[in-house]
Amino acid sequence: MNNRLTRRLGVLIATASVLLTVAPPTAANATTGHRGGSDGYYKVGYFTQWGIYGRAFPVKKLDTSGAAARLTHVNYAFGNVSEDGRCYLDGGPGEGDPWADYQRPVPAEESVDGVADAPGQALNGNFNQLAKLKAKHRDLKVLISLGGWSWSTYFSNAAATDASRKAFVSSCIDLYLKGNLPGTAPGTAAGVFDGIDLDWEWPGSAGEPGNVIRPDDKQNFTLLLAEFRKQLDAYGKKKREHYQLTAFLPAAPSTIDAGFEGQKIFKYLDFATVQGYDFHGGWDARANQQSALRVPAGAPDNPDFSVEVAIDAWRDRGAPSRKLVLGVPYYGRGWTGITTGGNGLFGPATGPAPATFEAGYEDYKVLKNLVGNGYTLHRDLRAGHAWLFDGTTLWTYDDPAVLLQKSLYIRKEGLGGAMIWSLDGDDDNASLTKALSLGLWTF
Repeated sequence: MNNRLTRRLGVLIATASVLLTVAPPTAANATTGHRGGSDGYYKVGYFTQWGIYGRAFPVKKLDTSGAAARLTHVNYAFGNVSEDGRCYLDGGPGEGDPWADYQRPVPAEESVDGVADAPGQALNGNFNQLAKLKAKHRDLKVLISLGGWSWSTYFSNAAATDASRKAFVSSCIDLYLKGNLPGTAPGTAAGVFDGIDLDWEWPGSAGEPGNVIRPDDKQNFTLLLAEFRKQLDAYGKKKREHYQLTAFLPAAPSTIDAGFEGQKIFKYLDFATVQGYDFHGGWDARANQQSALRVPAGAPDNPDFSVEVAIDAWRDRGAPSRKLVLGVPYYGRGWTGITTGGNGLFGPATGPAPATFEAGYEDYKVLKNLVGNGYTLHRDLRAGHAWLFDGTTLWTYDDPAVLLQKSLYIRKEGLGGAMIWSLDGDDDNASLTKALSLGLWTF
């Protein structure tokens, strides 16, 4: 690494080291923008329904860590789609968790305002805590995200015909925006959600095994967005609100071409988040980067994936830069059994690295503690990525310095902002969210 790059890296790390003492921007010290928060950028974080369990990440941590003050949107993951093409909540195994969503009485120590849920109150669980979070952070928007990797099985059914699209959209508005939850009084959850995020993985191409795929998914996705926009606007007119519509989009050019009509879809979307991670993982036979800004020199795959490849692919197909929000990971991908020495990158591996919840997948808050504890931190500033290696096991991940570099890329390229998967991977001080906020702060 030459001296110029070393100095630039030093500035990034020095800046990251003071993140915990930096206050979030306010209307008084930030320039008003045309997009997300007071600085003009969207800062979107996914909150996972299941994070309240093993990861011990209740909604309250978004407040106490300082993350909520630095976000414009929280996307709640996920809402399910039934085989007959409806938004629904079902307590059956693998079909949903209404207990976490709105039934679980939240104790005072986990409550955003410190007040425990009272016996018999209408709304409990994460939904009530999100309402409390919004009351405390008035500019924060909360969207329900539909689908995800596991629950995109029947999206194609919902989008297949004009009648199915109308019924699907109506059911989602009734359930989440009107707040008509099963087993509760009408309107119990009204006001919790400010819009809908579509996370269909993927129209026209394979996602999780068993997903329904149709040749006309590509056109039907556009028509589905149009129906959402129509019904959201009609409902919003009655409520005097603008209900937002967003979508999660893939990084792979082949997946883009199979399922998305480039420029057309952005007519209906407030913005879209673009997958900026999972470029490589334990499914690969060698250790590699999962979220680099650019394809690293010496990468074994050609063509390969990177943030730059993904963003350029969307812009080449007519997507407006200002509506593209870059996804960043709050977790790492890991491999073990690497015996080639050096820094481990691109070395053959025997399989995914052991981890807390899933082999080959570990939260940032765990990985950051490996630095200096048997692992050496490596960086490629030109490619924009970092990794840890102990001689056998390698973890590729984003730390505050990498996120500062990505925020500079977002600014330089005129993108709409950053999206986080997922907020429960951060530490208790929201170090990663603070890094993004600082990098996107307009002085």
